[in-house]
Amino acid sequence: MPIDVAKALAAGPRTGRAVWGHKDVQLYHLGLGAGVPATDPAELRYTLESRLHVLPSFATVAGAGMAMMGGLAAPGIEVDLAAVLHGGQTVTLHRPIPVEGDATLTSTVEAVYDKGKAAVIVLRSEAADAEGPLWTNDSAVFVRGEGGFGGDRGPSVRLDVPDRRPEFTVERPVREDQALLYRLSGDWNPLHADPDFAKLAGFERPILHGLCTYGMTLKAVVDTVLGGDVTRVTSYTTRFAGVVLPGETLRVRMWTGDGRTQVTVTAVERDDAPVLADTLVEHA
Repeated sequence: MPIDVAKALAAGPRTGRAVWGHKDVQLYHLGLGAGVPATDPAELRYTLESRLHVLPSFATVAGAGMAMMGGLAAPGIEVDLAAVLHGGQTVTLHRPIPVEGDATLTSTVEAVYDKGKAAVIVLRSEAADAEGPLWTNDSAVFVRGEGGFGGDRGPSVRLDVPDRRPEFTVERPVREDQALLYRLSGDWNPLHADPDFAKLAGFERPILHGLCTYGMTLKAVVDTVLGGDVTRVTSYTTRFAGVVLPGETLRVRMWTGDGRTQVTVTAVERDDAPVLADTLVEHA
């Protein structure tokens, strides 16, 4: 079996270095669709170095570290990228992310769960700089065809959609070239660019990165609920419920109160097919 559960869980932490600057932050924000309209002061916070702040979801790509993909090279884990799907993501912020950074990343395999037809690998990456902890990333990765080994199925966490109209609903277009731009922040999986590879993985054409949808959604919440103040975000979690195709439109519904904003994201052109579910932004 390509996944040696005991070996993966017993392996010691792996460390690496993440270094980033304003160009990395700007490229990431542009990959999420920021900068439209280009002269809007609210958008210049994402695109102009003299006004720049950092969207917390940047933690998923800081230093092009790609903690999730790097975790798939951990001892005991050898998987086919065509069988890999990102199942869920949580970023916990310990303090605001600086525009210029130099951090140590410590990565571990936290768990391997048996879902029957798939295995789920939970990867954790913690970042700290000279001033202390910055963030913790938890990624849940589905590996199709690697389940059935008799392991723990793991927890099942679901959020009931509130029984009321959302306080806010916004739509965000996904450009045709958005996956090509977003991948320049470090996720080079050919699933998002190569039509032949996408067909091999079972898709009619390349799909958008789940983490791009993740970042676009957080930007929508920050801009709509938090007055554009990225420093108010303390944690952000989601479950990837479906794919997004470049050129589609995201419909983001938000229910907010008591320092929490619950979110659902659907694809408008496919009769509101679910894209992100069990999504929660916690904020000050």
